[in-house]
Amino acid sequence: MHTYHNALGVAAALRPAQPVTLVRPHAAQRAARFFVEKFPGLSMYAVKANPSPELLKTLWDAGITHYDVASIAEVRLVRETLPQATLCFMHPVKSPEAIAEAYRVHGVRTFSLDTACELEKIVAATEGATDLTLCVRLRVSSAHSKLSLASKFGASVDEAPALLLAARQVADALGVCFHVGSQAMSPQAYAEAMSMVRAAIVQAGVTVDVVDVGGGFPSVYPGMEPTAMAAYFEVIHRAYESLPISYSAELWCEPGRALCAEYASVLARVEKRKGDVLYINDGAYGSLFDAAHIDWRYPVRLIRDDESTTKPMDFSFYGPTCDDLDYMAGPFALPADIAEGDYVEIGMLGAYGSAMRTQFNGFGQGETVIVTDEPMATTFGVIAAQPAKVTRLTK
Repeated sequence: MHTYHNALGVAAALRPAQPVTLVRPHAAQRAARFFVEKFPGLSMYAVKANPSPELLKTLWDAGITHYDVASIAEVRLVRETLPQATLCFMHPVKSPEAIAEAYRVHGVRTFSLDTACELEKIVAATEGATDLTLCVRLRVSSAHSKLSLASKFGASVDEAPALLLAARQVADALGVCFHVGSQAMSPQAYAEAMSMVRAAIVQAGVTVDVVDVGGGFPSVYPGMEPTAMAAYFEVIHRAYESLPISYSAELWCEPGRALCAEYASVLARVEKRKGDVLYINDGAYGSLFDAAHIDWRYPVRLIRDDESTTKPMDFSFYGPTCDDLDYMAGPFALPADIAEGDYVEIGMLGAYGSAMRTQFNGFGQGETVIVTDEPMATTFGVIAAQPAKVTRLTK
């Protein structure tokens, strides 16, 4: 993989006709080190956010040793890429075949569940294994998050006690997990979820060995500037310390977006301009799925040898396919003199950008290169440089 200083260097050297993914391993390393050093527990990467083998290796080298996998394909990928990694199968609904292969072939011992029938399935597929860590997923609010994950999975506080009791009978270690939704904009999301964890544990009267606060840790996007990440950790730590759990219990989290959003951006070319609409060579069926379908806004900048002196104006984008759905409303602020043939860098696409890319209409092929400059936004640039270190805490 070739290395350049920045997007302008890529554009000048390659004059690419296809989108180019620009990866910044140093940004992913910085994010991983921040979580490893400052989160008061164990951090495991949510692979669904970006399953790139190169990124997986980068995170491993930075100290991430546990990986949240959601399918047997992700299990196989991570096991092949990182043979020594610890894999946790945290999708609450799995096929018996996937459970059996994960357990017998790939050494997976941690599974999540949110119903009694899923518990029975895990026990049957592992042939009554006695070395399982079973995490009961609670349904919690996504009110503080930009993307809800509150409707599809999770047992209610009323349902959870019976499920915790049943799982305790067959688990070597019992856990409680939840997910506050993607891009949680306030630490209060975790405080409220932890209060539900407390209620479920008290009603069940069981000994809990693991509390997994899931993902939802935010990154920085236009119009979405969350509070400092350290504030999230402080709220989680205080709530965890007050739980009625085992002294030796462990605290886990599952960052996805927060570890990889800054890892990648995309260099796209303007193929046509119509007023305030730019036709670019990446889009909804490429790395901009979220920009099209949930109106996610990404930072953008014009990449040109001579800096534009015109004032910015708001644009929307059309992608390269023949589908009207290939439309990104934005608004994306760019210099008013942007024209066909210009290049645009679209930032913060390390999370879900490459993971959602397709080959629809024959588009989607493009080169990947390394760049050494800073990402267009960062949650960790200043904070991560601080010398204070929080080691993993146990009760």
